[in-house]
Amino acid sequence: MDQLYEIFGIKLRSVPLDFTRFLYHRINWDNRLISILGARGTGKTTLVLQHIRRKFKVPSKEVLYADVNHIYFSKNTLLDLADRFYKAGGKFLILDEIHKYANWSVEIKQIYDTYKTLHVVFTGSSILEIKKGEADLSRRVVSYLLPGLSFREFLALDQGLRFDAVDWGELMAHPVEAAQAVTTRIKPLAFFSDYLRYGYYPFFTEGKREYPEKLMQTIELILEVDLPAVETIDFAQIQKMKKLLAIISEAFPFKPNTLKLSEMIGVSRPTLIRFFFMLNRAQLLMLLQSATKGVRKLGKPDKIYLNNTNLMYALAPGQVNRGNLRETFFLNQAVHGHGVTLPKSGDFLVDGRYLFEVGGKNKTRKQIAGMPNAFVVKDDIETGAPGVLPLWLLGFLY
Repeated sequence: MDQLYEIFGIKLRSVPLDFTRFLYHRINWDNRLISILGARGTGKTTLVLQHIRRKFKVPSKEVLYADVNHIYFSKNTLLDLADRFYKAGGKFLILDEIHKYANWSVEIKQIYDTYKTLHVVFTGSSILEIKKGEADLSRRVVSYLLPGLSFREFLALDQGLRFDAVDWGELMAHPVEAAQAVTTRIKPLAFFSDYLRYGYYPFFTEGKREYPEKLMQTIELILEVDLPAVETIDFAQIQKMKKLLAIISEAFPFKPNTLKLSEMIGVSRPTLIRFFFMLNRAQLLMLLQSATKGVRKLGKPDKIYLNNTNLMYALAPGQVNRGNLRETFFLNQAVHGHGVTLPKSGDFLVDGRYLFEVGGKNKTRKQIAGMPNAFVVKDDIETGAPGVLPLWLLGFLY
């Protein structure tokens, strides 16, 4: 346990406090059991360590961070650690990478039920399902999902430019004013293309030149380490998932023919659909389904996108379609906190109410003419007009 404290101290000293992800201020840290899920590389570990630095006078026996992938857990259980920590005066325990620990949910439940004054925060892959496994934690845990950086957060981290997030209702009611609050200070389009290429994962700060290679390594780790830790999947299936990602990255728009696609990658149709949903939970894909049939858990998606624009540049360099890029960015930003479906006319229907057509600066309202709550979202414009949103502004929602 002393070694865990030593590693914890080393990690804590290197954590910066000058930039904090949006989710930090939305978490109720007073809850006894908190989960923070997200894809690899989105900043979950940094988030929890920042909270420790702000709340506790460290070093302190009241708080401990432990990566459950550490060799300590080859001989000790989570329950062992919690018991020793609690009896030594511990109050706040953080367990990182929980998805790599077998039967984690059973032991977390035991810890929660046994040590009534102990606060536990655990982080894990977005693939992890809280309700899945032997112990259902859904009634005990307060769960949060951390996506990648928004355009607003990218500006803060890369340029030191701080802006308030734009509320969805405010964006719909006053889009021009929302845009002007930004454009009176900066030229957003001067930074937007950089964000689309390398601004979604915070590790771009480690080197922009090396970013594409690190992103490819991240994709590999999600497929080869994180997925098998949560799902029953073998090496051959992982290779077929990689082939599936390659096919999707080169197609636009990707409307899956599941019969043909299953033959191309060598799996059954049910397995292919399972791949879609696993990759969606891993935040490598986004699945869009028709507004008329809703989101059906086991149904074939009507349209498939890579999760974010950075993945497009990493997986298909030189083949990025601008129309696909725009739609991917819109969906990636809008889907956080909102339900998005595929309408009969237009590109996206948000919360069953707001209709959007996404395109370049010359895009017209032809496809959504006469429809209520309908907006054109245009790339390459700064401010917009009533009923017209600049695409970059969707990046200020969180």
